[in-house]
Amino acid sequence: MSYKNTAVFEDMPVSKAVYTMAIPTIIGQLIVLVYNMADTFFIGRTNDPYMVAGVSLILPIFNILISIAGLAGVGGGTLVSRLLGKKDTDEVKKVYSFSIYLGVSVAAIFSVIVLLFEKPLMLLLGAGDQTYTYASEYAFCVIVLGGIPTVLSNILSTHLRSAGESGKAGFGITMGGIINIALDPLFMFVLFPAGKEIMGAGMATCLSNCISCGYFIAVLIRMRQDSVLRLCPPSRLPRRESIASIFCVGLPSAIATFLFDMDYIVIDRLMANYGDVALAAVGIVLKVERLPLNVGIGICQGMMPIVAYNYSSKNLRRMNEVKNYSCMLGIIFAIISVTLYEIFAGQIMNIFINDAQTVALGTGFLRVRCLATPLMFLSFFHVYLFNSFGKGGYALFLGVMRWLAFNIPMLFLLDLLIGMNGIVWSQFAADILTVLLSVTVYKLFEKRTDLCYVKR
Repeated sequence: MSYKNTAVFEDMPVSKAVYTMAIPTIIGQLIVLVYNMADTFFIGRTNDPYMVAGVSLILPIFNILISIAGLAGVGGGTLVSRLLGKKDTDEVKKVYSFSIYLGVSVAAIFSVIVLLFEKPLMLLLGAGDQTYTYASEYAFCVIVLGGIPTVLSNILSTHLRSAGESGKAGFGITMGGIINIALDPLFMFVLFPAGKEIMGAGMATCLSNCISCGYFIAVLIRMRQDSVLRLCPPSRLPRRESIASIFCVGLPSAIATFLFDMDYIVIDRLMANYGDVALAAVGIVLKVERLPLNVGIGICQGMMPIVAYNYSSKNLRRMNEVKNYSCMLGIIFAIISVTLYEIFAGQIMNIFINDAQTVALGTGFLRVRCLATPLMFLSFFHVYLFNSFGKGGYALFLGVMRWLAFNIPMLFLLDLLIGMNGIVWSQFAADILTVLLSVTVYKLFEKRTDLCYVKR
C-alpha cells in the first residue's frame, strides 16, 4: 500500500478521511440510483403504467443479484481491510482472488436459474397478463445477460475501496451509470422499435455494466505492480479461517439483502391486489425513496474500511470517531431528505409519469414512506458496523429480526387492518422497533468487548 492509502486509515483527520472515502462512494451510489431511475423515467415517458409496473417487478431480482456481490464483495472486502490493519498482505491477495472466483461462479448460476425458471418467477413477483412480457424482457437483459458483469463490477469496486482506493472505485461506478443514462433514450427510442422500449432499456443497462466491469479490470491490471490486489490462481486458497470469515460476513450481508428484496416482493404482491396503477405508483416510490438510502449506504461503505482497519489494528479512539462522525452525517442528510420529499412529493412523481391517478397515489405513498428514512439509515448503519468488525452473526441477527420479525409481518398486519395505506405505513412502524433493537445490541456488544481494545 502507498503512504496515501495508509494515511487515510491511520493519520488523516477524521472528517477528511471520511469525506475522502465516502464522497466518491456516495457519488457512485447516486449515479447508480439515477441510472436505475432513468429506466423508469424514460419508460414513464410512454405514459404506460403497465411498462412501469413491469420494470418495477424486476427490482427485487436485481437486488438479489447485488446481494451475490455482497456475499463476495462485503465478505472479502471487510476482511481485506482488517488484514491490511494486521499488515498481512500475502493473505490479502488470496482473499481478493477467492472473492472474485466465488462471486462470478454464484452469479453465473443465478443467471441460469432466472433463465430456466423465468415464468414461475415472474408470476411469483405478481406479474399479470399486461405486465408479464415487459418484466420478462427486462429480466433477460439485466439478469441473464448482464448478471456476471454487474456482480463483478460491484466486487471489484468494493475491494478497491477496501484497499483505500475509493476514488477509483467511485469513478468506475459513476462512469457506468452515466453511460447507462446516455444509452437509455438511444436504445429505447431510436435503435429498438415501438413497443420494445423495455428491451432497449434493459440492453442499455447490460452494456453499461459491461463497460464498467472492463474499466475495473483495466485499472487493476495497471495497478498490479503497486497494489496488494493481485489475482492469484484458484489453487492458492486463503487460510481456512479467512474463508470462514468471508462467509461469516458475506452470507449475512447477502441474506440481509435477500430479505430486503423479500420485503419488496411482499409489497409488490400486496399492492398488486389494489390494481396495476397502485403497483406502478409504489414502484416509482420505492425507487425515489432510495436517494437518501443510497447516500447513507455511500457513507457507510466509505466508513467501513477505516473502521475495519482500526478495529483490526486496535485503535479504538479513531474507530469510534469515524463511526460517530459518519452516523451524524447520515442522520443529517436523512432529515433534510424527509423535509424535501414532504414538500415536493407531487412534483417528484410528475417527473416519472404524467398519469394523474398514478401521480396522486404515488404522492401520498411517498410522503408516508419517507418518514422512515432516518430510521432506515440507523438500522443498516449498525449492520455495516458489525460487518466492519467481522461479526457477521450480529449483522445476521439484526437483518433477520428487521425483515422477518418486524417489516414483513408488519406489512401483512397493517394491510389487513388498514388496507393499501397500511402497506405504505409498515416501514415506519417496523423500523422504530428495528432501531431500538439495533442500538441495544450494539451498546451491549460495545460494553462487552471494550476491554479487548488497546486505546491510543
